[in-house]
Amino acid sequence: MIVKIEPSVPSGGIQAPPSKSYAHRLILCAALADGESTIKNVSLSDDICATIDCVHALGAKTDYKKSALTVYGVGGKSFKINEPLPCRECGSTMRFFMPLCMLAGRRVVLQGSETLLRRPMQVYEAICRSQEIEFEQTSEAITVNGMLRSGIFTFPGNISSQFVSGLLFALPLLDGDSEIRLTGSVESKPYIDITVAVLSVFGISVRWICGNALYVKGRQAYKAVETENEGDWSNAAFLYALRECGAPMEISGVREDSLQGDKVCIQYFARLKKEYSSCDISDCPDLAPVLFAFAAMHYGGVFTGTKRLALKESDRGAAMAQELAKFGVNVELGEDRIEIPPSCTHSPNAVLWGHNDHRIVMSLAVLCTRYGGEIDGAEAVKKSYPGFFEDLEKLKVKINYEAG
Repeated sequence: MIVKIEPSVPSGGIQAPPSKSYAHRLILCAALADGESTIKNVSLSDDICATIDCVHALGAKTDYKKSALTVYGVGGKSFKINEPLPCRECGSTMRFFMPLCMLAGRRVVLQGSETLLRRPMQVYEAICRSQEIEFEQTSEAITVNGMLRSGIFTFPGNISSQFVSGLLFALPLLDGDSEIRLTGSVESKPYIDITVAVLSVFGISVRWICGNALYVKGRQAYKAVETENEGDWSNAAFLYALRECGAPMEISGVREDSLQGDKVCIQYFARLKKEYSSCDISDCPDLAPVLFAFAAMHYGGVFTGTKRLALKESDRGAAMAQELAKFGVNVELGEDRIEIPPSCTHSPNAVLWGHNDHRIVMSLAVLCTRYGGEIDGAEAVKKSYPGFFEDLEKLKVKINYEAG
């Protein structure tokens, strides 16, 4: 799909979309509980549908009505996985479910897109090797076969927090106690804190010890609950970017006291709006594309902690550099640093490409509200924010659609 956006001044009120990060975790925990759980304020993006499909593979059932998801859980280790888990293109889904698949005591297949299967899984591969669990990764699926054992799990803290969260879902169900020890600096720690908080909602105790270690007691049981998902700071960031560019907008639905690390977008927008600034995105890599776009619209900036951007749905640093060049911005790419120089940004001189990446598309849309432009591959927003363009239209942004 191609969207053509005319220069517009967004205005009006808008509700932030439901949190994807929380929803993944809430749905998975509900599936592991014994009984019926209800989660209010859930949006069926492609990524959330992947997690729902995977809890079905665990044996849980779901019912979705009026933005509320009811989950009929399987009660911890009683699940038997008899079919492949369809993870689609969602890294969270695959990494969250993989340790649970190591509790099934049989051969389990996790399927995913070719792009997803290119993402590193070295932490789980090393765990499987050390515990004599079979592990095979191809361009189409990952297969595991064996039983995960409790114990001490040690790996670097500067890799994806999704590996930590995945273990935290499975370890409470084992017979013995466990520790996860993270070496070096811990990146994306807010996402781990979200996992710990959601586990607590379902009656599971996990606590930080000795700074960079997590203690997980074994023989715990997930309890069914009724709860509500909060708004998504990661996706609300695109709306706040529009507001901070001068749009008279009111945004509701997000919590200022949220554990979501991406709420730092407010601070970073204020800084970049004032002057050329430095921003560390180690804990909030999903903000990178919109921060790059925002910097290009103002005074530029330098961003550190960018190394893991290459391991997302696209190589986000390179993708934004390619697209910002069409606006006259020559991005400088480093190993763990990206600079957006002060530029005379102008209307794009070619059709923009979304790189099959929802956050690239939405960042380009923010730019297009000021400069105009066409975005090819705009359907990628379905991955996390399927109503994004409809919300822009509610804000009086002028959009035309063409089949791509």
